[in-house]
Amino acid sequence: MRTLVGDLMSSPAVTCGTGTTLEEAARIMRGAGTGSVIVVDEAKVAGILTERDLLRATAAGVAPARDRVEGWMTAQPHVLGPEEEAEAAWSSLARHGYRHLPVVDKGELVGVVSWRDLTGVARLRPPGEPATEIPPGLEGVVAAETALGDVRGEEGFFHYRQYSAVELAERRSLEDVWFLLFEGRLPTAAEARRFAEELAPLRVLPPGVGQVLGELAGAGTPLEALRTAVSLLGAELGWRPTLDTAPVELRAQALRLCAVVPTILAAAHALGEGRTPPAPRADLSAAANYLWMVTGAEPEPARARAVEQYQILTIDHGFNASTFTARVITSTGADLAAAVCGAIGALSGPLHGGAPSRALAMLDDIATPERAEAWLVAAVERGDRVMGFGHRVYKTDDPRSLFLRAVARGMGGPLVEFATEVERTAVEVLAAMKPGRRLFTNVEFYAGVVMHECGIPRDMFTPTFTAGRCIGWAAHVLEQASHNRLIRPSARYTGPPPPVPVPET
Repeated sequence: MRTLVGDLMSSPAVTCGTGTTLEEAARIMRGAGTGSVIVVDEAKVAGILTERDLLRATAAGVAPARDRVEGWMTAQPHVLGPEEEAEAAWSSLARHGYRHLPVVDKGELVGVVSWRDLTGVARLRPPGEPATEIPPGLEGVVAAETALGDVRGEEGFFHYRQYSAVELAERRSLEDVWFLLFEGRLPTAAEARRFAEELAPLRVLPPGVGQVLGELAGAGTPLEALRTAVSLLGAELGWRPTLDTAPVELRAQALRLCAVVPTILAAAHALGEGRTPPAPRADLSAAANYLWMVTGAEPEPARARAVEQYQILTIDHGFNASTFTARVITSTGADLAAAVCGAIGALSGPLHGGAPSRALAMLDDIATPERAEAWLVAAVERGDRVMGFGHRVYKTDDPRSLFLRAVARGMGGPLVEFATEVERTAVEVLAAMKPGRRLFTNVEFYAGVVMHECGIPRDMFTPTFTAGRCIGWAAHVLEQASHNRLIRPSARYTGPPPPVPVPET
């Protein structure tokens, strides 16, 4: 039976005028219990304003009582007709990156349809019957709900909880953001001090992991050593399945894990080089202590802050491959260590966490600004991927890259100047040779530059990413475990039509 948009939409649509203030629009949304409002101008759809837009405006420091919705809405959004099928709504929402779409009949606004409306239909379908065509890589498919944060690729904006991630990187410490993800709010000054005091002793390696880490470091990379060490950590500390673990105990496990992961990585790096790992220091922040353990030198405050800001910007980023892996494993009721081991495995892939060093290797290969254009043109013609450019979600500048570019320029130096020149040339080449793709630098391009300038060796770029992202994984494990349901999607069979008789041997 066909399901039409008109059968799913909410009607009448909640509306406001283009001259409505953000404050009044927020009041309208709250009163209607909806996450969006359709902006109309003389009864015609002019735009759509969502809770995310209000969040973005708040992060920008606007005056809600004065600023109008027309400055923050998505103007001239795609609209649907009530007679269109639900599959068309799925496709449009995924293609445009929207969560709500106006429904218009004969030029008149008659309702609004949302992801939630369509998800409800998908759940009512017979098991095994997909709701629509399956997008490659599940792009645009909503797999779960989260209150931890979101990424708005069309706008170049992402947030943790209700705060702009970029603003958090500008103004707060890694520990503050860690607290925010775990507790749902930013800490007071007193809470921040207590939280830091709680974390510092948790950095020390437990005896069992410490005993075998040298052997692990000699057998593989720091990230490979971490994967095994985390599994051992869970066994040594007796972590039970999340299904059988009380929330307060699971939180304690998550704090222990996230505090000791940087120690494991830094110690594995030192042992792999034949050095004795420095002991973690309780007098340093998480980022400064990590830099101290990796380099063995007293960290300069500016460098420690740069590493901290990088880790804040990459602590979480929507339902990326490793985060989704952690949540799927947690949904089975498995223990925290199992979930994080799976996440580490996903992150180890070069298409996910391994690009910063590859972007720097590309700069090495280009060598001089004069070679950049010819090198990039040849790479694109060969069909090679230009490392550090383009993103699965962002269709405009990656805000993390913009922030790290500014951090790099603040450090200065020949590598920074060279990277900036290559970026300019690459954007021009990609615009000319891949028109319509809008390929800009992603976080990996300047992340490699910043980490290099901070003294972090290349084989520790992805581990440095992991040391911060572990906090995001753990927060997602806590959230998944708090209202768990086994994640068990369907697949569409594409083989020969059954049944075929089984031949005799």
